[in-house]
Amino acid sequence: MLLDPTPSDGATAATPLDLDMLRISADAACRLMKVMSNPDRLLLLCQLSQGEKRVGELEELVGIAQPTLSQQLGVLREEGLVSTRREGKNIYYCIDSPQATAVMGVLYALYCGK
Repeated sequence: MLLDPTPSDGATAATPLDLDMLRISADAACRLMKVMSNPDRLLLLCQLSQGEKRVGELEELVGIAQPTLSQQLGVLREEGLVSTRREGKNIYYCIDSPQATAVMGVLYALYCGK
């Protein structure tokens, strides 16, 4: 059974987590990991973790052709990981999920950091 390492009652021993809450959290975590497990989406999130980007910039940076790029950005948008804004003919994307940002930070530290 998973234990909460920081009990709220000040006790020194860990306390069991509520099973219903644990299931809800596990479902949300699995949904996030499923979306992020696609290499194209992960590359897009890597670029967006550096700041807002235009669709054309993303296409150049990650080397994903337009139909696939649009499809993967659509998945990220539907799952609430990114948001968009329009400026004239340009559409800009940015990460809009603190959870995705946190996971990207961990992945960077494990696989890309020095």
